[in-house]
Amino acid sequence: MPGGCSRGPAAGDGRLRLARLALVLLGWVSSSSPTSSASSFSSSAPFLASAVSAQPPLPDQCPALCECSEAARTVKCVNRNLTEVPTDLPAYVRNLFLTGNQLAVPPAGPFARRPPLAELAALNLSGSRLDEVRAGAFEHLPSLRQLDLSHNPLADLSPFAFSGSNASVSAPSPLVELILNHIVPPEDEQQNRSFEGMVVAALLAGRALQGLRRLELASNHFLYLPRDVLAQLPSLRYLDLSNNSLVSLTYVSFRNLTHLESLHLEDNALKVLHNGTLAELQGLPHIRVFLDNNPWVCDCHMADMVTWLKETEVVQGKDRLTCAYPEKMRNRVLLELNSADLDCDPILPPSLQTSYVFLGIVLALIGAIFLLVLYLNRKGIKKWMHNIRDACRDHMEGYHYRYEINADPRLTNLSSNSDV
Repeated sequence: MPGGCSRGPAAGDGRLRLARLALVLLGWVSSSSPTSSASSFSSSAPFLASAVSAQPPLPDQCPALCECSEAARTVKCVNRNLTEVPTDLPAYVRNLFLTGNQLAVPPAGPFARRPPLAELAALNLSGSRLDEVRAGAFEHLPSLRQLDLSHNPLADLSPFAFSGSNASVSAPSPLVELILNHIVPPEDEQQNRSFEGMVVAALLAGRALQGLRRLELASNHFLYLPRDVLAQLPSLRYLDLSNNSLVSLTYVSFRNLTHLESLHLEDNALKVLHNGTLAELQGLPHIRVFLDNNPWVCDCHMADMVTWLKETEVVQGKDRLTCAYPEKMRNRVLLELNSADLDCDPILPPSLQTSYVFLGIVLALIGAIFLLVLYLNRKGIKKWMHNIRDACRDHMEGYHYRYEINADPRLTNLSSNSDV
């Protein structure tokens, strides 16, 4: 085994040789001295034997099932079906790979040891079937700058996973890169709370990640981004939101991300970018935006975005952006459109057309049932209508009689005299 692991056994053999040499010297002294020397040897020999057998593990010893390299400061425990983090990690480790294991739920503070792993800067736990990360899981790693939790079905990500068990008193996290790609759990394991909200709560708790420069949240089926998701990440330089299901960025503000250099929005469900978002992106001095493979709707609401695309240089590969709807505009390049091409009478997409056809069928069935009920009850309805007609006729005759009396003055006087 390379590095520290290959030198550990050699150092142990050297100590054993020194112990044996000491025993030989003591035996030589005891043979040349009186009985007191023999008694002193008999009392010291067990001590030496116990000292040799009770030696603590060497600080640079490599854990079982792992590969270590002291020269590269790296320990790899990859695809070993480990169920817990090894406790005998060498103190020199700077890069630790624990990918492809069965860690499930690491205990709170799994790296809390004395002395701490003060040099550990990069930790990769991807693909280890983690379904929970508890509060303070990484707070005892003072030099941790890169953390990869990708490809784990995280059903429960504590709000204090990155800020420490007590965010109000914890120091800011040293993390610079955080990779959380494809961490959405299966639907049957999701709890009642919003998955997007759970991730955002962990990112914003205690403002611990203000020094974060790289954040990857790809392939998490995000339908939306909460309003304040980027409010407390002012140092971001790289943000990856690709391969989600984002429909709009209307409520997301990029204004305070003045250091942002790369924004990846490929493979989402974006229909159009509105003026507020366009202005914020244009105001970032170093930004590069990637917008490929989104179903752009080329109607009158797209006019401002088309104008912006023609003028801006921040969108990479903008000549590849094409329309998805309406059908007559499909595969048209956005940069080649003009105002005459963009109207607000688009042909509905096939899925929406199918919905309206289904609605029409349902309404037709309801109408047919109503007419059938009327037909089956036609005699009763006819009798009811006759009764209403007779009642109305009686009322009308009464009104007509009173009108004739009031219109003829003789009948009016006669009516008055009869009353007297």
